[in-house]
Amino acid sequence: MRSALLALLLLASTAATAQLPANFTRATPAPRRDTIPPPRDMRYPGTIQLNVDATDIARRIFRVHEHIPVARAGDLVLLYPKWLPGNHSPSGQINKVAGLIVSTNGQRLNWVRDPLDVYAFHIAVPAGAGAVDVDFQYVSPTGDSQGRTVMTPDMASIEWIANSLYPAGYYVRGIPIQASVKVPEGWQVATALRPETGAGTSTIAYPVTSYDILMDSPAIAGAHFRRIALSPDVSLDVIADNEAELAASDELIALHRNLVSQAVKTFGAQHYDHYDFLFTISDQLGGIGLEHHRSSEDGVTPGYFTDWKSAQGDRNLLPHEYTHSWNGKYRRGKDLWTPDYRTPMEDSLLWVYEGQTQFWGYVLDARSGMLSKQETLDALAAIAASYDATPGRTWRPLSDTTNDPIIAQRSPQSWRSWQRSEDYYNEGLLIWIDVDRILREQSGGRRSIDDFAHAFFGVNDRDYGELTYTFDDVVATLNRVQPYDWRGYLTRRLNAYTERAPLEGIEGGGYRLAYTDTPTDWFKAGEKKRKSVDLSYSGGFSVASRDGKVTGVIWDSPAFNAGITLGSQIVGINGRTFDADRLKAAVKAAKGTREPIHLLVQAGDSIRPVDLDWHGGLRYPRLEQTAGGKGTLDALLAPLP
Repeated sequence: MRSALLALLLLASTAATAQLPANFTRATPAPRRDTIPPPRDMRYPGTIQLNVDATDIARRIFRVHEHIPVARAGDLVLLYPKWLPGNHSPSGQINKVAGLIVSTNGQRLNWVRDPLDVYAFHIAVPAGAGAVDVDFQYVSPTGDSQGRTVMTPDMASIEWIANSLYPAGYYVRGIPIQASVKVPEGWQVATALRPETGAGTSTIAYPVTSYDILMDSPAIAGAHFRRIALSPDVSLDVIADNEAELAASDELIALHRNLVSQAVKTFGAQHYDHYDFLFTISDQLGGIGLEHHRSSEDGVTPGYFTDWKSAQGDRNLLPHEYTHSWNGKYRRGKDLWTPDYRTPMEDSLLWVYEGQTQFWGYVLDARSGMLSKQETLDALAAIAASYDATPGRTWRPLSDTTNDPIIAQRSPQSWRSWQRSEDYYNEGLLIWIDVDRILREQSGGRRSIDDFAHAFFGVNDRDYGELTYTFDDVVATLNRVQPYDWRGYLTRRLNAYTERAPLEGIEGGGYRLAYTDTPTDWFKAGEKKRKSVDLSYSGGFSVASRDGKVTGVIWDSPAFNAGITLGSQIVGINGRTFDADRLKAAVKAAKGTREPIHLLVQAGDSIRPVDLDWHGGLRYPRLEQTAGGKGTLDALLAPLP
């Protein structure tokens, strides 16, 4: 059979070639050779000195100087970090590197960008040179269209991984480096690194460490700073646009302390010597949530402390990123771990790395009181409804979405519910809720996912290296906690083509997903933060509340069938101009009738009438109890003693 197939393919190829005209010029590929040395697990001969000047806040330019020792003359290859931890993708901002000058002993050296890898620079080091000096600027965004803002007149996000080059040919853990940073006078700096000199001044030097630890230890700096101790080992380092945003009450600080204590109880070990939440509150600096081993970069908009009730969505950020110290930084998928930042990552286990972290983030929210139990249930309802309304799972399994950081680079999508995106986060969360249900039911209540957490994450206390794992390791640990067909269960969940989201953990855990005509506080807070009218379950679309611009359309929904698309604009409703309340009122009034909602929709320079054939009224998701508060989900969300 195989031989016959090969013969057919060869014949088809020959026939195709034979059909080309006689005078058809046939190109041949140019020879390609990778001239960049592969990483070796050995110590680099010398310590790099890295100095970052972050004082040009008016033009938002970081100025970088590196002194890089070299052992011999010849071709030196310097790499700019490409595959970024936490991004799971080749997303290094090489386009923002400018003004690159390399010299030795005052003599300027030419550099040549590698023809196969634009992140690599070749330098011909002359005989007798003991080091090269490298100078460049990282020209950070000055407008929203250029990427995340990392420098403002009041603060800066200083990421060493964006402001350094490193020599090829070595595991990054074997490259010694000593860094220093200069910030505007009066600014304070926070980082997981501890100063060697200059603490409290505008120029701070840090001790020699390895390149990978430095890259994993970014800093924030700013004029308005407050450090809040959450435990002897953990601090909340806050930098804000102004002093008023630093006003955390004793009650709120107590909740953040609960987060730390509940996390340590949950995981049973700590994988850091100390931990810093690098927390920025700003409407100027770009928001962020990025994990590191002994810190996390956490950026929210103003009101986190001063309008706690309205900051519901932001209250999940710290629990999620803190969990990553255990899940993602210490325990890491074996195919995701790489020896340097050039080697491609494989993301197949992100349903553990991110999916279980998403799960623990909401569990710790509830256990600590960062979110009330009801707020947590309302958040889970919103997640369950969203993924139950994702028809893309009928053609694309969850396992394939782990490729999305590489495929899509988090770029906008026109049909998110059909194309799917990084669904391993929240659909992964739903799977892990079900894993907990199964553990509790199979063990008669004697075992839970907390036992998995202790077995999987609670090892080697205070070790902050990396302990990798495989799919087999996850299965084996679950089976040690409670024997079950975990391999078959997880394989089905990850590779299924199905219409429904995995809601068994909720439905078998004491709740059911229901819809009412009144939104939960969580849903309303989400609409307010996004400045939107969310009718995802009331016709299948959402719009900006200010101007009616369509921000989302669910595939095969009534809105989809009416021809409404992302980016179009609703300018009229039943003969009147657009108004957010008028739109909701029209949806409500059409319930139970046969008359469609008459919309006027603009797309580009065309305006057309659209009839939205939806008669189900307003529908908002929530979880309703089926077990009187004594289900497995209730047990999961309860604080640990």
